[in-house]
Amino acid sequence: MGFLLLGLFIVLMLVGVPIAFVIGIVALLGIFGIPYTPEATVPMKMVNGLDSFVLLAVPLFILAANLMNSGKISEKLINLALAIVGPIRGGLAHANVLVSMMFAGVSGAAQADTAGVGKILIPSMLKQGYDKETAVGVTAASSTVGVVIPPSIPMIIFAGLTNASIGALFLGGIVPGILIGLGMMIFIYIVAVKRNYPRTARIEMKKFMKLLVEAIPALLTPIIIIGGIITGFFTATEAAAVASLYTLVVCMFYYKSLKVSDLPKILMDTLSLSSLSLFALAAASALGELMSYYQLGTLAQEFFTNNVGAEWLFIIIIIAFFLFVGTFMDAIPAMILFVPVILPTALQFGIDPVHLGLIVVMTLAVGLITPPYGLCLLLAAKIGDMSIERSFVAVIPYIAIVLIVLLFIAFFPDIAFFIPKLINPGLF
Repeated sequence: MGFLLLGLFIVLMLVGVPIAFVIGIVALLGIFGIPYTPEATVPMKMVNGLDSFVLLAVPLFILAANLMNSGKISEKLINLALAIVGPIRGGLAHANVLVSMMFAGVSGAAQADTAGVGKILIPSMLKQGYDKETAVGVTAASSTVGVVIPPSIPMIIFAGLTNASIGALFLGGIVPGILIGLGMMIFIYIVAVKRNYPRTARIEMKKFMKLLVEAIPALLTPIIIIGGIITGFFTATEAAAVASLYTLVVCMFYYKSLKVSDLPKILMDTLSLSSLSLFALAAASALGELMSYYQLGTLAQEFFTNNVGAEWLFIIIIIAFFLFVGTFMDAIPAMILFVPVILPTALQFGIDPVHLGLIVVMTLAVGLITPPYGLCLLLAAKIGDMSIERSFVAVIPYIAIVLIVLLFIAFFPDIAFFIPKLINPGLF
């Protein structure tokens, strides 16, 4: 029965059925095939999979990102980023990476970053003489920082699955996110010098301070979110609600770039995007029950115990596995399905859940820019009017940068744990 379900999963994927429906169909047929199982099991498991206070953070952070884009906050961040790195050769490409790092600290949603920043910067880069590959590649690849630098929706999901500290995960994502951003900017500089990409004139300090003051309310968001979680003032879900409310107030009353009449469309967009992720999560919860019936967790633990005797080899296998899974599945259902399977073995090897979370989240971030699933790649390619094949070739160097940082974090975790231990040694 298990092999039939696996075959059905592969066939449905190959014919182009959306992954959420693939997961739901396999779960439905698989659970119905279990003797003496009530028909209501699947909907019950789907509902129970969403019955979590932590999951409320998902639509709320998406709402914050949509408010940012509609309220033109992304434009303020772009102007500030361009003022900081614009004078460097290839300044607009550097600003693309820097603004993604800033945007990541506010929304935690990579797709919102690609859409909001890409619509502005990709056309601007093309006008300034950048080739399409660079414009699309930089925009898509830099968006992956959105799930590494806190706040991060996948990190929240992982914490809910494993009871890992959300505060530790958020703090642990800061250094890897910065390293990825710096690595991309170094590569961009090398390419920019070789191709003689333009740079902008250095602006006066008075104008720079004006841009900084305009951007400060947006830049305060990650400080409020992370500070509140670390100090225990509010939970991750409450932090997402605070971020949404704070962004709404800033856009409506400080920037005055958002009207009450804009809210219905923003809410509909939020519900539409959230429903995709949450339906996939609900379906994955039902499939997880089926996987538990077949004791895949126990089988995986026995396999690793009998065949993998070293921690480093286990980590390599996990990275390779999630790289593969990320090519056709979103991070949230991928974690729902497979993190409970690998967690016991990881603990047996002495791997801290926070360390495992960073590895899994960073690995699945690569899936955002690898076809056929890669949402960030698809969005950037559409904005830049370029084929998926050419777009994927363009992001390959940036994928290599993410993987290099990932390997450093995987085998030298103290790099990522430097800030968590510095701020709160009690987290570990």
